[in-house]
Amino acid sequence: MTETRDVRIKRMQMRSMRRGIKEMDLILSTYAERNLEAMDTTSLDQFDALLHENDQDLYQWVAGQVQPPEGFASLIADIAQTFQK
Repeated sequence: MTETRDVRIKRMQMRSMRRGIKEMDLILSTYAERNLEAMDTTSLDQFDALLHENDQDLYQWVAGQVQPPEGFASLIADIAQTFQK
């Protein structure tokens, strides 16, 4: 059974807000709420993959403390830019 787009987005929104560390809950859930509906399938795939990464790594990437892996660099930059405004 395949997941519909709506179910997939709801799953990723829930996964974004139930991370492990509160900072990433806030950052990712806010980003997901603002952006997932407008994302194409490739972007959703990338965000879904990002949700499987470790919270401590994600926080360091978003905060600019550590360079993110190349595959996530543009997505991390977009997430970080959202919170610099």
